[in-house]
Amino acid sequence: MSNPALALLVRFRSLLTLDEVTEIVERRAPAFEALAGLQQKYYLQDSNTGEYAGLYLWDSAESFDAFRKSELRASITKAYQAEGEPRIEVYRVFKTLRQESP
Repeated sequence: MSNPALALLVRFRSLLTLDEVTEIVERRAPAFEALAGLQQKYYLQDSNTGEYAGLYLWDSAESFDAFRKSELRASITKAYQAEGEPRIEVYRVFKTLRQESP
């Protein structure tokens, strides 16, 4: 994996249990795996607040922009029965600690 250009953090509360969220993650994973430019996605849960999050690493702003405009992005709220709209934070990656291995 080359160094990512952008990191996207999507956070939300869900009406579903962790087991239900995990089932949905498994069903939706192939669609995310097929996204051009998505280098990695981490599925997260805050054990203190119960919030869920997705941390995405993108190879370019163009790849992220295509996802941002996609039906897959628009379906997050409904798929996970999120309470309200997810909070979305986008960060430019300006430095990585570890460089890609040869």
